[in-house]
Amino acid sequence: MPKMKTKSGAKKRFRVRGSGSVKRSQAFKRHILTKKSTKNKRQLRGSAGLHATNVESVKAMMPYA
Repeated sequence: MPKMKTKSGAKKRFRVRGSGSVKRSQAFKRHILTKKSTKNKRQLRGSAGLHATNVESVKAMMPYA
């Protein structure tokens, strides 16, 4: 049986934590930042957890994570 391939888009965007939850980065922080408030940009820092409804599909894309 051949190895399963990991979706390369998913491996760039998600990390699986030791507990099994999935970590993602915040959206809306890449460009057009001049019209966004300083408070908004500050709150977009860091990472967030993936919503429970999406965890199963992301783990299917990353079979060895």
